[in-house]
Amino acid sequence: MSTTDGAPRAHIWVEAARPRTLPAAVAPVLVGTAAAARPAAELSWVRFALALLVSLSLQVAVNYANDWFDGVKGIDTPQRAGPRRAVAAGLVTAGSMKRATATALCVAAGAGLVLAILVGWELLAVGGVAILAALGYSGGARPYASRGLGELSVFVFFGLVATVGSQYVQDERIGALAMAAAVPVGLIAVALLVVNNLRDIPTDEQTGKRTLAVRLGAHRTRRLFALLVTVALAWLALVALVARSPWPLTAVAAAPIVIPAVRMVLRSPLGPGLVPALERTGRFHLALGVLLAVGLVVATGVRA
Repeated sequence: MSTTDGAPRAHIWVEAARPRTLPAAVAPVLVGTAAAARPAAELSWVRFALALLVSLSLQVAVNYANDWFDGVKGIDTPQRAGPRRAVAAGLVTAGSMKRATATALCVAAGAGLVLAILVGWELLAVGGVAILAALGYSGGARPYASRGLGELSVFVFFGLVATVGSQYVQDERIGALAMAAAVPVGLIAVALLVVNNLRDIPTDEQTGKRTLAVRLGAHRTRRLFALLVTVALAWLALVALVARSPWPLTAVAAAPIVIPAVRMVLRSPLGPGLVPALERTGRFHLALGVLLAVGLVVATGVRA
């Protein structure tokens, strides 16, 4: 079945899920699992798969909900510099996007319920808060993304909660290594949102969406992005210290991917010119997550 523009409907749903943002869901699960105290050979791959499904489903749900709420509220306009939004572009109805959001949340809830059965019922409380946060990002009378709190939420849920939670489902306790490793993962997830909102400052200002980027202004938002990347890379030294091994520093090898993105963010005009910076930041996030996970696994193996 095709949409009004002739594109396959499946393609539209994939596009609306915003694949470039999905590294923010994958990286913390990889790193958190690798930070588990148990040896790699003893990891539960079922729990890993369920944690990854929860994280990915929540990320997709946030993206669908953002498309749905911003489309209905008229925040997304034809002048928007980023990827087209399905509801605003008339590719799908608001009702269809609402059902897609509910489906993604149900998948996350189902996987989370299985994890709770396997690990502990305390996970249900964490999952419930995460679902409310996903809906509150753009929804409701006072969406917190429009109050400059989106970055804080991303750091908490796609940094601390996702990373430490992925370690918790393996060890059934919170570990210091996962807490340390969650910080650079969360900071780069925030950097993804910062460059996205920097790109959209002109149209967000016009529609009254008061993101952190709008509140800070372009100049300070550009500097914030550079600061996030710098602190994330520097923080790897602390992760290595907690791990009592230099292997987590392997993740520094991902830096060449993001250096051009920093230059683009600092120099490019607002608008479509920042899209490549967003793409590079997403690739950097995934590379950092993979390399840090490998470094943690090796460090744990060496200690054992």
